[in-house]
Amino acid sequence: MAATPAQRVAVLSLHTSPLAQPGVGDGGGMNVYVRELTSSLARLGVECTTYTRAWKRDLPDVVEIEPNHRLVHVRAGDVDLPKEQLINIVPEFTDAVGHHIRTHSRAQVIHANYWLSGLAGHQLKHELNLPLVTTFHTLARVKAMHGDAESAARELTESAIIGCSDAIFVSCEEERQQFREVYGASPGTVEVITPGVDRAYFSPGSRAGARSALGLASHPVLLFVGRIQPLKGVDVAVETLAALSHRDAVLLIVGGASGMAGDLELARVIALAERLGVSDRVKFIAPQPHHLLSTYYRAADVVLVPSRSESFGLVALEASACGTPVVATAVGGLLSLVEDGVNGFLVPDRDVDLFARRVTEVLDDSHLAQRMSSQAVLRSSRYSWQHAAMRMRRVVAEFARRDLVLCE
Repeated sequence: MAATPAQRVAVLSLHTSPLAQPGVGDGGGMNVYVRELTSSLARLGVECTTYTRAWKRDLPDVVEIEPNHRLVHVRAGDVDLPKEQLINIVPEFTDAVGHHIRTHSRAQVIHANYWLSGLAGHQLKHELNLPLVTTFHTLARVKAMHGDAESAARELTESAIIGCSDAIFVSCEEERQQFREVYGASPGTVEVITPGVDRAYFSPGSRAGARSALGLASHPVLLFVGRIQPLKGVDVAVETLAALSHRDAVLLIVGGASGMAGDLELARVIALAERLGVSDRVKFIAPQPHHLLSTYYRAADVVLVPSRSESFGLVALEASACGTPVVATAVGGLLSLVEDGVNGFLVPDRDVDLFARRVTEVLDDSHLAQRMSSQAVLRSSRYSWQHAAMRMRRVVAEFARRDLVLCE
């Protein structure tokens, strides 16, 4: 008789909580991914327990997010530990999660998100004899290819996790191809689980109404949404604004400093805007609750995504769902989200002059902007969290019919 497919999943999100607000600290697209994918899986009847490190002192031990989805705050290390030191508390986190799985959740599969969670998941796989699924979100070797070097310890750890994962989830075919080019074949399968977008929040709406709500005039509006760190390319957005002939255009930057380099990057971007003479047209806006971002997307003429690398690019997808053209770097998952000249533009090598020319095309040609807006909405309709969860459930069900991957 075949084994019963897994109906209980332990989701590891050590370094950032899916309940934390994106754009604050280490919160970003991964928060949204973990929350939405896991909740969608729960709605399909899979019992999900998400484990995250307690990041404030007054957090409850358990939060019932919705039926079949609960979140457990794991007490591991000081709440104020920076992300760069979290590797030191992985053993403590792992022990606590293992105890909870044995005594409470009885999980049948582990889904680790990011390399720190993967390190914990790797150990738990061996301790509990459970299949391990890993979604890295970013990989050290890929980041290094784009000028963002990570530690040798991280790279070695990721290679070990890859060698022991029963499945690795990537967000798009481009990411799967890149993974194989950089890491070669993996013992487990590499599965495309494409993220979705919540259309209850992210959908077309009145630009005039959105601008009125935000107190914006009728001048051109460029928008950047995300954490302020070198990887995200906020400096390119500021330089693009400065290169435009539209001297009444403004740039809204919605997000906060992130990581050890975040405060330095924020200071650098502020100084850059002053040096280029556009500081009065660059508006820094505190990170917003996720569901309120749709107002900013609708208010913008163009959304800029000038990242050095992106495994997927949820900002581009959310903007498209709101009908706003995207001008993005031609990297990673952005290659699948943005079709050059159709629902936005792709720019190679973060070329500022080309960013400015593409933005100008959208601003100066209302017919082009409208066509891109319609195509953006149409293309975004392909992406659904429910479909992602159904795909994940099918992949996880296969574990009941095959042996676990053995560490290389």
